[in-house]
Amino acid sequence: YLDDARQSQYVQHGWNLTGDAFSMDEDGYFFYQARTDDMIVSAGYNIAGPEVEDALLQHAAVAECGVVGVPDEERGQIVKAYVVLREGHAPGDALARKLQDFVKRTVAPYKYPRAIEFVTALPRTETGKLQRFRLRQGSEKK
Repeated sequence: YLDDARQSQYVQHGWNLTGDAFSMDEDGYFFYQARTDDMIVSAGYNIAGPEVEDALLQHAAVAECGVVGVPDEERGQIVKAYVVLREGHAPGDALARKLQDFVKRTVAPYKYPRAIEFVTALPRTETGKLQRFRLRQGSEKK
């Protein structure tokens, strides 16, 4: 496989390009953020969708969620969350605002989902992995 021409896409200047995004702290330690195709660039900020998902999942009303970037004329992309609610919670604008405020308090305020869509289920593979590409496709059709 070393002579495979496709390798030139994955190995550049001696580095293996995995498609993963990391941040480095002041001590030189690397921390995984997200797959690069799951990174959302909004108004110049890089936002890891899984980080916003983790924040939303800390809220008592949220059973499941998926976060993607959707096109926005002003910002390039905005953060959009697809949220499955726990039993006993009703979708609506008031709850969406509560979730947005919760995320602003949990992570950096610029990372909050500017759009929230309440859904009954998220698209998953047979093994249960979230299919973010299907969430992105659903937003493109609207």
